[in-house]
Amino acid sequence: MSIPDDGFDISTEHVFGDQEAPVTVVEYGDFECPYCAAAAPVLRELVEDSGGRVRLIFRNFPLPDVHPHALTAALAAEAAGAQGAYWQMHDLLFTKQDRLDDRSLKAYADHLGLDGNLVVGAAAQEFGDKIEADFSAGLDEGVGGTPTLVIDGEPYAGRVEVAALRRATGGSGNGILGGSGAGTDGGVDPGPRRQRRWSFGARRAQREALPEEPEQDDADDRGGH
Repeated sequence: MSIPDDGFDISTEHVFGDQEAPVTVVEYGDFECPYCAAAAPVLRELVEDSGGRVRLIFRNFPLPDVHPHALTAALAAEAAGAQGAYWQMHDLLFTKQDRLDDRSLKAYADHLGLDGNLVVGAAAQEFGDKIEADFSAGLDEGVGGTPTLVIDGEPYAGRVEVAALRRATGGSGNGILGGSGAGTDGGVDPGPRRQRRWSFGARRAQREALPEEPEQDDADDRGGH
């Protein structure tokens, strides 16, 4: 069985697909990143159509300087996972990127039959260590933007499309295309300050309304999110 060779205990990971799948795709993602939202159904299809051969691990790589609600959304997903509904919340958040404030996150949890009070505020802060560990692992992998995919320990630089990913995960699972992690659509460079270990306490998501059509004006300049 292929496991991420980075010291993580697989039992602490969020795994979608067969736990014993021979090919592992690790995604470093941000719940407010539009490119991650676009990648989510593609990766789901890849796993579901693999016949148990591919599994997906999602790790948090929030960039709150770019996406002000990314941290609180990540905390909400982790808290939902503690209530047994990680992937349900994961999928829902990616369809609700325009509403990731605390009130909305609580409503999403309630909709899933969870205790909404446990996915926001002080109750969710206990999951900060998990998010920081994910982020640190991403820095160790050289992650510079989201989404970044790593297939069996090797960075994937192809397009986030089902056909390309099937080729990259085919056969022995070593059909890696190589290069930087964010694909040909690029990603947001976290900048020099991100090369340090991320301080979770200093990077709380800001409680502010999202602008209309967030990220649209400067998407081309940034080269992705």
